[in-house]
Amino acid sequence: MTQPAAPAFELVTTEPGTLGVRGVLSFDTAAAAMQAIRTALAAGDYERLDLGEVRRSDSAGLACVLAVVASPGKTLRVVRMPPGMQALAKVCEVDSLVA
Repeated sequence: MTQPAAPAFELVTTEPGTLGVRGVLSFDTAAAAMQAIRTALAAGDYERLDLGEVRRSDSAGLACVLAVVASPGKTLRVVRMPPGMQALAKVCEVDSLVA
């Protein structure tokens, strides 16, 4: 019997005011992650998006984060962005948007 697959990403509240993302932000998960993050932000009082437990990401994951940060009505600061995502943001010249 096989174990059920772990979810590709999950949202966690690591501390008050912080919404954490765990797992994978990629082409396969970005649309669902963006919708889940937006829903959580609408329902809670979050000031920070913690990406410290994102274990893999690609350009779609970065686009997801950019779209969430650019959403009107909330100011959201990205914290603990993984080095690979930071490098991609720098190459794409969008690092100032998520700094």
